[in-house]
Amino acid sequence: MLKITNIHKTFNPGTVNEKRALDGVTLDMEEGDFATIVGSNGAGKSTLFNAIAGTFFVDDGDIELDGEDITFVPEHIRSRFVGRLFQDPLMGTAPHMTIEENLAVAYLRASTRRHAYFSRISRREKELFREKLSLLDMGLEDRMEQPVGLLSGGQRQALTLLMATIVTPKLLLLDEHTAALDPATAKKVLDLTESIVRERKITCLMVTHNMNQAIELGNRTLMMSDGRIVLDVSGKERRGMTVDDLLHKFAEGTGEAMDNDRILLSTEQGV
Repeated sequence: MLKITNIHKTFNPGTVNEKRALDGVTLDMEEGDFATIVGSNGAGKSTLFNAIAGTFFVDDGDIELDGEDITFVPEHIRSRFVGRLFQDPLMGTAPHMTIEENLAVAYLRASTRRHAYFSRISRREKELFREKLSLLDMGLEDRMEQPVGLLSGGQRQALTLLMATIVTPKLLLLDEHTAALDPATAKKVLDLTESIVRERKITCLMVTHNMNQAIELGNRTLMMSDGRIVLDVSGKERRGMTVDDLLHKFAEGTGEAMDNDRILLSTEQGV
């Protein structure tokens, strides 16, 4: 489903602020793969997501999705088949628009109909929105006419998840999408995520700072450092892994120990 071949990205080349953010990243994902990604700050995780989503074009290399070369496809076109959630619950929704209007924008954006943005939402589609909202178990189906700005962070993130998957995407990018939520709400949103990804068989990449999540969720674990993927484990090897094993593998792949306090704290607290 996703084939990334030797991509590179350097910001501010030729200046004192030059930063090599992606350094020959290669990754193949089969349809339905769910891979978690961990790494220190500046490892290239969000930069990789930006490259896949089309926020910028890579300097070298190729990106294919479902057999189609999207290396130079604009971001707004990719958004029709690539869903994305950010760490900040305020991103991904329009606060002054109603819940129904936000869902309508997401639904029409992913539509293959010509001039879909100028279409009207039918009664059948409104009922679809209500049905999907009810699955969140947050009572939002009875608040469809309320502005999204009135929702809590957890409600907005759950709504954003629904918006990103209201039309099943070919690829779902989750950039620490529960990190800003309280533990109870984060668990609820994560459970919703797992359920949707599993039932729809969506190919998914999820950045997390939580090492336990990194080896428990999905079917693959990737570790990044200095713009490179230094570890990619799955199958039997991953099933038998502990957090200590993962940290040891990271040290083997990079020649240095993990130094991210946030990640190390999560391993000690198990959160």
